[in-house]
Amino acid sequence: MKPGPESDAVYISHMLECIDRVQEYAQGDAARFRTTRMVQDAVIRNLQLMAESSQRISDGCKATAPEIPWRAIAGFRNVLVHDYLAIDIEAVWQVVEHELPPLKLALLRMQRELP
Repeated sequence: MKPGPESDAVYISHMLECIDRVQEYAQGDAARFRTTRMVQDAVIRNLQLMAESSQRISDGCKATAPEIPWRAIAGFRNVLVHDYLAIDIEAVWQVVEHELPPLKLALLRMQRELP
């Protein structure tokens, strides 16, 4: 896909879809997440896909949301993909519970402001 506003819109939309899926699968239930491998797998996979899409958003578009820790998201993706045997489920839950809600709000704002 060619970089630009159209591809930025696609990747932002995809990130939002992944966040919605994570929230649907996790259902805000930490105990369910901690004890259900299928939920863990679904959440981790969608976080990985979301982070991958974040790396494909143009630098100009990312600059409109400096509050988003873009580099940290990319780093998180690398851990999920390459260090999968050492994934800390508690750390993943912290991302789901504390990081995704403000990220979702920022992405929704970015989506509204796209040309």
